[in-house]
Amino acid sequence: MIETVKLQYSGNVHGLVKGIGLVNLVHTNGCLGDFYPVNYRVYNPDADGKTKNDHFQEMFKQAVSSQQIRARNIAFDSWYASVDNLKMIHRSGWRFYRNLKSNRKVSIDKETGYQDLQEIEWTQEQLISGKLVRIKEVPFWLKLFKLVDTNGNIEWVITNKLAEDFTRLRAIQATQVRWQVEEFHRSFKQLTGSEKCQCRKEPSQRNHLACCYSAWVAIKVKAQEMKTTMYQVKNKLFAEYLKLQLKNPMIPAL
Repeated sequence: MIETVKLQYSGNVHGLVKGIGLVNLVHTNGCLGDFYPVNYRVYNPDADGKTKNDHFQEMFKQAVSSQQIRARNIAFDSWYASVDNLKMIHRSGWRFYRNLKSNRKVSIDKETGYQDLQEIEWTQEQLISGKLVRIKEVPFWLKLFKLVDTNGNIEWVITNKLAEDFTRLRAIQATQVRWQVEEFHRSFKQLTGSEKCQCRKEPSQRNHLACCYSAWVAIKVKAQEMKTTMYQVKNKLFAEYLKLQLKNPMIPAL
């Protein structure tokens, strides 16, 4: 049995799989592909009793107080959309953009009270400009957007940025930036061998993961220097090695 391995929800299979849970804080300047991990946590509640939201709050507070990150916007999915998280971010002077689960209730005014998202009526203008709503236990107004794709799928996005010039297009851009976290997860697994450590003890697994993060950053920096992709950088390393072995093999063929 490998320590820290437990059943985790996987978005790829839309179900539970065995693995080590990681919570990542990824920084981006908003440009396509320009992102770096700035903090991470190993999700192991059996050992430390911490939830993913606990890790989220720790990393956010560290980003605000210790790492001197200039960013003032944060995007995340509905998993981390707890009331405590929203209050913490808002009080820190940051702006958040996150998905809202379709079963969440919101209030437009006192007369209608709290109602399901599907029950809210939208004008064409409101679909562009958004709609001001309240969520239970959140003591400030939020702006809600109903984003409908070409297939009719609905994505609910909510933010504490209430400026009039923050419209549907900017809400879409803000949520698209969040997918850079998924890009990081994919490249982290494919390029660093993060899932291939066979050590059974937790300290060894943590050491392996720390090395994988360092390797990812090194590949990323090299890719930017070469103005190419991280995958091409890794493939080129193997290509040069193969050329060297063909010219001067370490184990000559008989």
